Amino acid sequence: MAKVIHTDVTDESKIYETLRKEGFFNIFTWHDAKDTRYPVHTHPHYEVRWVIEGTLVIIEEGKEIALHPGDRLESLPNTPHAAYTPSGVTYVCASR
Repeated sequence: MAKVIHTDVTDESKIYETLRKEGFFNIFTWHDAKDTRYPVHTHPHYEVRWVIEGTLVIIEEGKEIALHPGDRLESLPNTPHAAYTPSGVTYVCASR
């Protein structure tokens, strides 16, 4: 199951700096409009999604995980999940 870490960090440059220091690569900022939906999929690497603004909901193992500003989600490689955005959202993605 994914791990959620509640932080107070929503500053994009601080998020990038933290992830680089932790050895993450392919770090980028992503924006989704309200009501964006992603079907079930996987990623080949350990992944982080760190919300800057808005809400991102991840569905994993039939459970919804709502992420809000400052929340950091860590997912193991090849974990099936879906996602949707009940509001517009901006978040940082990274792989390791």
